[in-house]
Amino acid sequence: MKFKNLSVLGAGSWGTALAQVFSRNFDEIYVWGRDKDLIEKINSEHVNYRYLPDIILSENIKASTDINYVVERADILIVAVPTQVTRDVLQGIDVSVNIPVISASKGIEIKTLKLISEIIRETLDLPEKNIFALSGPSFAREVALGLPTAVTLAGNLETGELLQSVLNTETFRLYITDDVVGAEIGGAVKNVIAISTGASDGLGLGNNARASLITRGLYEMTKVAKVFGGRAETLYGLAGLGDLVLTATGELSRNRKFGIFLGKGFSVEKALKEVGQVVEGVKTVKALKKIQEKYDLELPISEVVYQVIYKGLSPKEAVRILMSRQPKRETF
Repeated sequence: MKFKNLSVLGAGSWGTALAQVFSRNFDEIYVWGRDKDLIEKINSEHVNYRYLPDIILSENIKASTDINYVVERADILIVAVPTQVTRDVLQGIDVSVNIPVISASKGIEIKTLKLISEIIRETLDLPEKNIFALSGPSFAREVALGLPTAVTLAGNLETGELLQSVLNTETFRLYITDDVVGAEIGGAVKNVIAISTGASDGLGLGNNARASLITRGLYEMTKVAKVFGGRAETLYGLAGLGDLVLTATGELSRNRKFGIFLGKGFSVEKALKEVGQVVEGVKTVKALKKIQEKYDLELPISEVVYQVIYKGLSPKEAVRILMSRQPKRETF
């Protein structure tokens, strides 16, 4: 396989950051987005003024509102659009069965409880060996700035090794695994746990509380991964623990910021407005609620996050509920 061009669906901060970091490895990078003005500015000024306004983009990055134009030019296709619109975006486009398609989105479709890799397989009718998931501790801004980052690429190991050699840069390192489910569940559920740590910080509950939520949150992530067929060991790696620690503690985390505003007494609507970008955990927790009920799982942190966002539970009361639960063993 020869990989000259790479295409990215999604002109948000993450899609743009991936285009930027991979631009040194490809002849041309094509980016699709819906916002005509944003796309024009990327082409004329080499800046994504909405999401990464102070970063000058490489000149070989070309943007378009024509999704078929972008897809047709791809030797590798990356999907980096919000989870709940992924199916709609992919419907009707024609992708060669020989092209690797990499999901860079993190979430679970609420209506179907399906992962992004499953949506890609259904909508694009691609062989499973060509579908991959990219996940791990990776703030878009730091990736775009060229700061050292290590992530997981999950999928077919043989093709994955080839992609690893093509995509690795001096600042962006990929480790491969064949556990797509584990990688995707880790990337999705950690956003919900990050909302809880943000709320804890917003309430001023201290470092002990944050560390406890991260640790017990990892346990919840592992339980969800197992019922979907993922492996616990994947959740102990970059796509699980690594991404969780970053998102639950990092200043650039949208989910943590949202949680902080909730902890400080902001309404859900005002907290979302203050963040100003998609907070994937808000939608993912609705999917987790359905998973919890379907598989009869005990997910106490995810449950109280759901109750705070959708049922009006106060963050202070959520803390009381968590701390007064019946004593039990640490693991089962």
